[in-house]
Amino acid sequence: MRIRLVAGNWKMHGSLAANQRLLESLKAGAESVSGAEIAVCVPFPYLQQAAAALAGTRVAWGAQNLSEHDAGAYTGEVSGVMLRELGCRYVLVGHSERRHLYGERDAQVAAKFGAAQRVGLVPVLCVGETLEEREQGATEEVVGRQLQAVIAAAGVGALADAVIAYEPVWAIGTGRTASPEQAQAVHAFIRGRVGAADTGIAERLPLLYGGSVKAGNAPALFAMPDIDGGLIGGASLVAEEFLAICRAAGKQG
Repeated sequence: MRIRLVAGNWKMHGSLAANQRLLESLKAGAESVSGAEIAVCVPFPYLQQAAAALAGTRVAWGAQNLSEHDAGAYTGEVSGVMLRELGCRYVLVGHSERRHLYGERDAQVAAKFGAAQRVGLVPVLCVGETLEEREQGATEEVVGRQLQAVIAAAGVGALADAVIAYEPVWAIGTGRTASPEQAQAVHAFIRGRVGAADTGIAERLPLLYGGSVKAGNAPALFAMPDIDGGLIGGASLVAEEFLAICRAAGKQG
């Protein structure tokens, strides 16, 4: 049976005081969630705060990015070893904002995926198309290419210890969202593409939807057969909204 997972992506938001209130609320509310795992991916400076607050709780923590290098003269970069030392379980790899704002290419994303797994982190591989690509009918071509880059570099077996998040770029922070049926179609495509190489891994691979998920639309999205949870942006900054999404994921499990 596949795990159900809801992971919050705080992006570049937070302060020590605001984080503490949010983390305390998540700790208090996590017991109301059953049937789904919970994680938060926080900015680098706040990882130690998250680790201290969440240690021993049901809520895991992780980072939003990492270097493809394990160590060296890479000023401003953060390695997987550093993240593991701070107790991270997850790390986002290839988020659309990293791809489109910072120019990360498929090969670099694949290298970061490998770097995460070398130190025992669970990479959350993000894939997805822009509005222009969707309107051109290129969704499967784009998502398939992004996925294949990782499979070619790491092997399909590496997906046994990974999570994939489908995030249509046109539905992130825009207030738009794919319909449950649109999201399901891409999730089914991803599972089918992995299944062509290994059916067992495909059946166990958690697939998350990340595109303006809110408490109101989460139940319908999570009811789809190939959607196993969500990668949550803005809603993860509001404790009760985020917890409601987590509860919705658990109920569908």
